[in-house]
Amino acid sequence: MAEPAPVDTDPAPSALPPGHLPPRPPYVGRLALAGGLVVTALILIFTVGIDRGEEAADDGPPPPPPALPVPELKPPKGAVAPRAALVAPVDRPKASDEAALDEWSKKVAKTTQISHRTLAAYGRAEMWMRTEAPGCKISWGTVAGIGRVESAHGNFAGAEVGPDGRVTKPIIGPPLNGAPGVKAIKDTEHGVLDGDTEWDRAVGPLQFLPVTWGKWSVRASSDGKPADPQNVDDAALTAARYLCSAGGDLATPDGWWRAVLTYNQSVSYAQDVYSGAEAYAQASLRP
Repeated sequence: MAEPAPVDTDPAPSALPPGHLPPRPPYVGRLALAGGLVVTALILIFTVGIDRGEEAADDGPPPPPPALPVPELKPPKGAVAPRAALVAPVDRPKASDEAALDEWSKKVAKTTQISHRTLAAYGRAEMWMRTEAPGCKISWGTVAGIGRVESAHGNFAGAEVGPDGRVTKPIIGPPLNGAPGVKAIKDTEHGVLDGDTEWDRAVGPLQFLPVTWGKWSVRASSDGKPADPQNVDDAALTAARYLCSAGGDLATPDGWWRAVLTYNQSVSYAQDVYSGAEAYAQASLRP
């Protein structure tokens, strides 16, 4: 593991309301971004080196497309909310939305460079929250902004999102053991989710702490199985529920910043999420 980034100096409250996610070390998500940049560079070098007149050997799936360039934006805390991304399909609670969602996600994937399977999870989260919390007005772009920072959309450390929505390798953060820049959180669930019986670790592509996952998690497929933090469908919907519970109306600057800062109490973290959400919204709205 790379050396931790410098400790974030953003002020954080000394106590959190019950069920709210304690602050996590900002470098957990930023390692994913750094890793994504390295992978992207290697992909570009490899692709450029192939002779255009020769076909590459068909020895596996094609490499993922290079990540969408995301300009680094640093709006002041509470100043503005990112624009809403291209609206996900209409939610029909008593009917199947799979065909419409699949068509939408494939269209948006072309401009955002996020896999259509992962986009379906983000889009479903927006759709379902229209029914569960209509006043929240969460856009899938915000969930995608968090997914980018936390795990490069489930692609951290060689993981990928499989056809069933589960990552091919569990994504588990470093132990929250009180090391420099890391909050100390003793094990709360006997290592069931994170495999660590001494310290808690954030889990899954949206990096939930076990205690928060236990309070807010939901199974997106409604198949009766337990919610799985390593499943991007469950993780995205849980993230949306958690954000809506914390922020109120996420279409407003106050609501959006309150929600994201509850997810991780760091202004620089929220600015990173804002940058991704704004970039994905802009890309998705292209004609």
